[in-house]
Amino acid sequence: MRESGRDRHPEPDPAPDGVTHGGGTHEAGPAPAPESPAARPEADDAATAGPAPETGPAPEADSAPEAGPAPDPGPAPDLGPEPESAAVVEASAAPLLTGPAGPAGVRPPQPLRTPDPVRPEPDGLFFGRQRELKALHGDIERAGLNTISGRKEPRARVLLIAGRPGSGRTALGRELAGQLAAGYPDGVVRARLTEAGGAPVPTERTAREILGVFGVATPPGAGEDELSEMVREALAVRRVLLLLDDAVDAGQVDPLVPDNPGCLVVAVAQGPLTGIPDVRPCTLGGMDAKAAIELLARFAGSVRITVDPQAAESLAEECGGQPAALVLAGGWLAARPTASVADAAKRLRALPYDAERPVGDRPLARAFQLVYESLPGPAARILRLLALAPAGLADAHTASALAGCSVSAAGVALDDFTARGLLHRADAPTPDPGPLDFRDPDSGAAEPQYVVPGCLVPLLRAVMEREDRPAEVQLARARMLERTVRLLQSCRAVTDPEGSPARLRLAGLPRALRFPHAGSADAWLYSRRPALLASARLAVADGELDTLARRLVAALVRALAAHRGTEAAAPELYGLHQLVLDIAERRELHRERAAALLNIGDLDARTGRTHDALVRYRAALDAGREAGDLYATGRAMESIGGAHQDLRDWQRAADWYGRALSQRLSRGERADEARLYGRLGTVHTYAGRYGEALRNWRAAAAVHRRLQEPAGLARALSEVARVQEYAGRPQESLRTCQEAVEWARQAQDVRLQAALQLRLADTLDRLGDPTAARLHRATSDRLLETEG
Repeated sequence: MRESGRDRHPEPDPAPDGVTHGGGTHEAGPAPAPESPAARPEADDAATAGPAPETGPAPEADSAPEAGPAPDPGPAPDLGPEPESAAVVEASAAPLLTGPAGPAGVRPPQPLRTPDPVRPEPDGLFFGRQRELKALHGDIERAGLNTISGRKEPRARVLLIAGRPGSGRTALGRELAGQLAAGYPDGVVRARLTEAGGAPVPTERTAREILGVFGVATPPGAGEDELSEMVREALAVRRVLLLLDDAVDAGQVDPLVPDNPGCLVVAVAQGPLTGIPDVRPCTLGGMDAKAAIELLARFAGSVRITVDPQAAESLAEECGGQPAALVLAGGWLAARPTASVADAAKRLRALPYDAERPVGDRPLARAFQLVYESLPGPAARILRLLALAPAGLADAHTASALAGCSVSAAGVALDDFTARGLLHRADAPTPDPGPLDFRDPDSGAAEPQYVVPGCLVPLLRAVMEREDRPAEVQLARARMLERTVRLLQSCRAVTDPEGSPARLRLAGLPRALRFPHAGSADAWLYSRRPALLASARLAVADGELDTLARRLVAALVRALAAHRGTEAAAPELYGLHQLVLDIAERRELHRERAAALLNIGDLDARTGRTHDALVRYRAALDAGREAGDLYATGRAMESIGGAHQDLRDWQRAADWYGRALSQRLSRGERADEARLYGRLGTVHTYAGRYGEALRNWRAAAAVHRRLQEPAGLARALSEVARVQEYAGRPQESLRTCQEAVEWARQAQDVRLQAALQLRLADTLDRLGDPTAARLHRATSDRLLETEG
């Protein structure tokens, strides 16, 4: 039996199912729980909308021209308003982090899973390197320094494959991982540690990707140290092979090495990883002549190689034995069935060396020049603009928007580039469990993605800078971002009900931009997520297309929230809100800055970083004042109060809630008044100031009565009854609770009625009437059975 409020301070017991504290939605139950940050009114995720883009939208139909700068086709049908940031903040009534329920297509949190197997290089593209493979297998079996000295190995063994870009180092790593996969029952996980443009990937992003493979949820906003520790904890109980591709230095690899000798790390880098103990690099040079000729034959056919083996050896020498250069030379031959191998060697030999390049990079540069100069003008333009592809990933839409050509023409070009060895198909990601259709012929998800090899990106950038004016490059980037915005808007709109305004507007889009159903849109979003997030980061970093960047981030936030739910997408949303904050600070957009800070603060509070959240909220208050945004300032004051409440600083919480209430009263915002009266009642209850608590809860009830909201009135009265009970006034509590039951009945809120019946039963027990208490408990059970 609970003691009287005179005897002890009420402890914050957990609320029953369906009970939400705050916002005037209190239901009956035990003592009030501290309000979760998620219960606060949130700034809308998409606090990034802005005016029209700096340049016209990308061409969106298959009738677009093949090449050249695309004419502005006019704006595409709008899929819905994109309000200014202040309006976005105000429009949000739902919490930023919701429960598992959501619209069709929302991906719920997934259970732990095993990563997809990494197979050896597909289609027989791996040749030679048998000596290197044998050395790597031997290195795995050799005793480490700790074993030799009689100590147990504390960490996983690290193998290093070192070589220049284009040396086949990644292919060797994949081949080794495929051969060893059977010995690691928990899977092979591959992560790329360098961006397509050459920048190192932050360790925290890599850690999130690794944890995501195993279905381990990561807290939004967590730092590198916390996430690295989570990776080591996750791998401590698993036997995993970790393939870390294109590492820049030891600082990227060392934090991810598991403290588990049953795991293995295979790192691929250009040079040694100084700082990681007991690592012997396997350094790659050119391929041996036999393997190089076999690789040429894979593209050119065995007949041309057999009739002129000497020319084949000469061509392999001109390529320096580098696999990437050999693939390009073979692709050149594959595109010319009548050309001989001697022709290819002669043409390659005639190309001048670039004296400014390192000697080891010259064979690949010449092979690329050979292939590039053989392309028709429109195809060459598409190819060099692929240097702008985010994360080095492109599909037909990306290429179409960049070059200003039709989607079908772009798809044909991408297939041709793949046949020439300039691109390769990306591994299709396996969807999370769920009804996803990756092969719908009418869905963008069916379109393949292509990878621009990292060794070719610098060459593509160089030729793009040489042949395209900066304004043309910027226009291409803007077209790509605009196309991405439209696809994301379509992706989100398809989750709305049939016949809704968004679905009607969606029907007016070109077929290439439409998704037939939510499942296909979800599949597209899942498979394109790395490229979409990279697009947002690159758009913000560009600094010259901030309006488009804001629209892109807004559309991506809305699509992620619609398909995954804000709870599951919280880590991505945290990063996206940070991007919004970057733009807002750069452009001195105070309203957007306030909205972004509020969103980030809510995520910090949700994950227990209350002090960090408090700093964000105070900064949001300053930004809201600078913008003259009364709603943002009110929201910030309320959130500051919530943070102090989480810190159990009841006095400061009441002070800030009071400030927010004063502003709401001056603006006549009744619903917000009721919520804030309730929050004041809650903190006064915690502080043992029951008189103040009763006054505030009765004021909340009065507002709900004026607004004719019986459910809100019932919840407010239930809290009045709770406080009366704490204050040692059980008869008054009983009468108030009975009144609350009547209002809950009028509101047809069965769960609330059941909870209040239990409250009545508890009160009657304390008043010495067990018979009546049993009747009320039986009534509660019947109500719940009816609801079930």
